[in-house]
Amino acid sequence: MIGARMTAIGSYVPEKKLTNFDLEEMVETTNEWIVQRTGIHERRIARSDEFTSDLCVAAVEDLMERYNKTVEDVDMIIVATSTPDFPYPSVASIIQNRLGIKQAGAIDLSAACAGFVYGLHTANSLIRSGLHKKVLVIGAETLSKVTDYTDRTTCILFGDAASAVLVEKDEESEDFIDFHLSSDGSGAQHVYQTSLSNKVNDVELIDTQYLVQNGREVFKWVVRNVPKSIEQLLEKTETSLDEVDWFIPHSANLRLIEPICEKIGHPIEKTLYSLEKFGNTSAATIPLALDLGIREGKVQNGDKALLYGFGSGLVQAGQLLKIHFDEQINAPAPL
Repeated sequence: MIGARMTAIGSYVPEKKLTNFDLEEMVETTNEWIVQRTGIHERRIARSDEFTSDLCVAAVEDLMERYNKTVEDVDMIIVATSTPDFPYPSVASIIQNRLGIKQAGAIDLSAACAGFVYGLHTANSLIRSGLHKKVLVIGAETLSKVTDYTDRTTCILFGDAASAVLVEKDEESEDFIDFHLSSDGSGAQHVYQTSLSNKVNDVELIDTQYLVQNGREVFKWVVRNVPKSIEQLLEKTETSLDEVDWFIPHSANLRLIEPICEKIGHPIEKTLYSLEKFGNTSAATIPLALDLGIREGKVQNGDKALLYGFGSGLVQAGQLLKIHFDEQINAPAPL
């Protein structure tokens, strides 16, 4: 059977930092209040002329520099994002041109904070089917452009970032062990941004250009459903938590990650997240946390990782896999 393997990773975050102390000057909040309730200290904000496609290109350039990779022969580009530059054309098509990729499929994938894991699942499926050999998967967001900075319940959470991985054909690889995907559309009204419609599930939505989130309802749904789904995935693969070196959940909020770890019995010390310095970057949080683990020397080849995304939809996506990146040729630039 044809196998697939993640061979390289790269990340980019904008230069501008938005700290909790900056937010104290913008809305009624404090650094202590934000840290206590979220674990977030700062986040990165894209320039007014910097968009999701720009972050994607920079993340791929970081990948190429670190691993001495070329992407001209990539045959599929998947960009997981909820904040594309345009409704159409796709971000994937824009970066295909900017990166000089000669002939490749190019699609944007919309699965909110679970988008990157959906992208990995899709890339693995395309390669194992024999139809593709080299797939670029990117999780990227410029959430600052759809954040209401007068709403203290949301503006303290979100930031901008991009991370990219190459998934390549590898005849001997069995790195992609198994997955879990599910959706509960009955909760679609809890996280949204209105567009052509302002009604879902017979619920009238606030007609706004900004992201709207019912944090309380999302929190309850995640704590109630995600741990059970993780346990189902582990049971399906006959994997014990002791065999999982790293749990990498969506970095929504540290106070959400903690009860998930408690319910599944996984130590927080073996959990990777990217929210402390970068906030909630939706589709970018999981690959960014993985890359931070690599940069810090925590994640090693041969480690087993459980990636788990959840978010608007309400959707879930989990992937159990082994880490076998190629050797880094150059040290990564600091984020």
